[in-house]
Amino acid sequence: MSPTPVVERTNFQKALLAIPAYWPVEWARQIRKRGTNLPKDWVSYVRAARSITFPDYPDWVTPNTLAFESQTMLLRDFSDADAPADAIPVIIDAPYAGHPSTIADYADGQSLVQTLKAGGCKRVYVTDWKSATHEMRNFGIDKYLSDLNDAIDAVGGRAHLVGLCQGGWLSAMHAARFPGKAVSLVLAGAPIDTHAGHGPVTKMAQRTPFNFYRSLVAMGGGRMRGRFMLQGWKNMHPDEHYWGKYIDLFDNITNPQYVERARHFSRWYEHVVDLPGRMYLEAVKHLFKLNRLARGEFVALGERISLKTITVPVYLLAGSDDDITTPEQVFNAENLVGTPKSQIRKELAPGGHIGLFMGAKTLKQQWARISEWIVKQG
Repeated sequence: MSPTPVVERTNFQKALLAIPAYWPVEWARQIRKRGTNLPKDWVSYVRAARSITFPDYPDWVTPNTLAFESQTMLLRDFSDADAPADAIPVIIDAPYAGHPSTIADYADGQSLVQTLKAGGCKRVYVTDWKSATHEMRNFGIDKYLSDLNDAIDAVGGRAHLVGLCQGGWLSAMHAARFPGKAVSLVLAGAPIDTHAGHGPVTKMAQRTPFNFYRSLVAMGGGRMRGRFMLQGWKNMHPDEHYWGKYIDLFDNITNPQYVERARHFSRWYEHVVDLPGRMYLEAVKHLFKLNRLARGEFVALGERISLKTITVPVYLLAGSDDDITTPEQVFNAENLVGTPKSQIRKELAPGGHIGLFMGAKTLKQQWARISEWIVKQG
């Protein structure tokens, strides 16, 4: 059975619904379209709207065990039962930017974990970053870098690092600070050269006074609250998050596949994790305002690091419509690392930021190729 087509209105059609004078026209249209089913559809819509506004917490969909735990993370083990003990592990360094790490194992059939395993990666792990407590408020980037290093040591001391978004710059830092531990490096939607391109996040970080970010951390009692970050992400596309998704939900309320997808996405998107204020402010200042990682000026665990130290094979993946991490911020890493150009691969995937990590087409195409590439690195 083919999937039910998704009903989509234009932005102009959605904007009309903000005009009270247009409401009688819309109700007449819905009565003609739905007839006697309108009351039933409305009740279904109210229930579904509540479920995407106040969703359940997201779960990991692929069976896993706990391989390592630190103050900042749980390292989840998704490895095959028959994986050779000497196989080099793949560690997916999940984003730590306000949302749960489950984006790496988003849904059955839409899972980066499952894609890498299907491509031949036998030992796969994911960093499940903990929401910062009050006691963690003074943890800085060094603490996360140290814990990532301990996690790698816990699974053998060497690993293929797959850094997603913010996990990308942390993985790149580790590869530069601890040469020899990274066997290969994948950077997907990772802001490495934060001054490249003209994305809205870059502009905001450069133009907004640093004291504004300090005030957010102060409001959070020393932490950058996930709810503050979520508000910021939503405000980048307010029409979509505050009313557009509800209009789309009503238009597709008789499409059970659509409703379930909306519910599933909200479970991940609406739930947040808090960040230590110190780490957040260090990232804003040193990475986004001053671009010190790209400039070879960042000090990690007491040593100034240079990305030129990275000489392992590198795979760069960016989204063509990514307005969180523009393609230039990812691809400029090619000119910053010490890896020979012949051992660097770049790929531009259709779509935006989140779709880079869980989009069905991107997983089946770009990530399937990446998994084969990782296996070839040994």
